[in-house]
Amino acid sequence: MVQITAWRDEVSSAKNPASSHTLLTIVLSNLDQSLPLFQVKKFLEECTSDIPEAMQQSAKSLTSYELISAPFDLSPNVITLLKSPSNSQVLILLCNAPSEAQLSPSFYSSTCPNALTTIRTSIRQAVSRERRMAASLIRLHFHDCFVQGCDASILLDETPSIQSEKTVFPNVNSVRGFEVIEAAKREVEKICPGVVSCADILAVAARDASAAVGGPSWNVNLGRRDSTTASGSVAKTDLPSPFSNLSTLISAFANKGLSARDMVALSGSHTLGQSQCFLFRNRIYSNGTDIDAGFASTRRRQCPSNSGDSNLAALDLVTPNSFDNNYFKNLMQRKGLLQTDQVLFSGGSTDSIVSEYSRNPRTFLSDFGNSMIKMGDIEPLTGQNGIIRRICSAIN
Repeated sequence: MVQITAWRDEVSSAKNPASSHTLLTIVLSNLDQSLPLFQVKKFLEECTSDIPEAMQQSAKSLTSYELISAPFDLSPNVITLLKSPSNSQVLILLCNAPSEAQLSPSFYSSTCPNALTTIRTSIRQAVSRERRMAASLIRLHFHDCFVQGCDASILLDETPSIQSEKTVFPNVNSVRGFEVIEAAKREVEKICPGVVSCADILAVAARDASAAVGGPSWNVNLGRRDSTTASGSVAKTDLPSPFSNLSTLISAFANKGLSARDMVALSGSHTLGQSQCFLFRNRIYSNGTDIDAGFASTRRRQCPSNSGDSNLAALDLVTPNSFDNNYFKNLMQRKGLLQTDQVLFSGGSTDSIVSEYSRNPRTFLSDFGNSMIKMGDIEPLTGQNGIIRRICSAIN
């Protein structure tokens, strides 16, 4: 009867310490068949860069081996099975199976050292042409990460096999900045073809857009890969609606591993950008107690009750083109444009956070950067998962 013992270790490659691999060692008893020693040595030479030193010495010390057939389906990545006749046990060494890789700000330091500078130049040019683009790029990254993780799925166009996220609410005729990401990708491809993912470019673009308008900067973790699929149906369910109440918003962010404080900090990006009339019409015509009457009257001028759906209004009436904490001051004065803005300060659990950010701009800016890092780490594709797209809107 075959007896099985197994254990798993996370090891770093000697060639690339930042690259983590899974080393799977399985011991099986009572198996036979033969394998020439030279084949075993060749196998060990190919794998030793990712096998701990102790395991290398132990395996190399064996003087004879036998190749056996696995009695069960282990993995398509299992390279070979080794048996030592002296103790009737088999070592199964799984060398080339990357574990869930960790993102790192230095991921491209050797493979494309000028990637970040190239992206930053491209994004600064885009924001200088249209300052509103800063808000659009931050929002684009957010809408990407909330649908099957930060994998650039939002950038894919519709095809017979891809259900694009671009064409569903709340993205359709709303999310923008695709051409800016494509332009940055083209510049990066010129210097490092096939190396930097669209998902990473999108994450870096959000950071650079913030910095370009006076907002915070942060170290962007890198190493994401691009999806080969998109999901319009998930976009419909996982992206928060602009009409959500507070508990629904908190749950939506919690489902992505983000706290209520993260949610309030990230909502502070509404210090920039604009919104379409149909998204805030009900609020400004509601005559509710949660909206300042003068503010509502001002907003009605550009948002008629029965027309002008696409008319734009600044999310922050005071400083619409500057990344600051006036958004939170507006909320405390009942001057939030969207329903999802004002619910953050409406007698609920997040009131104290809004109040804190309105008083302490440095705290807000620090928290915003940290929350963007957390959001950027949502379910990335790494290692052998996903691809590096040559064009962000299409599969290679």
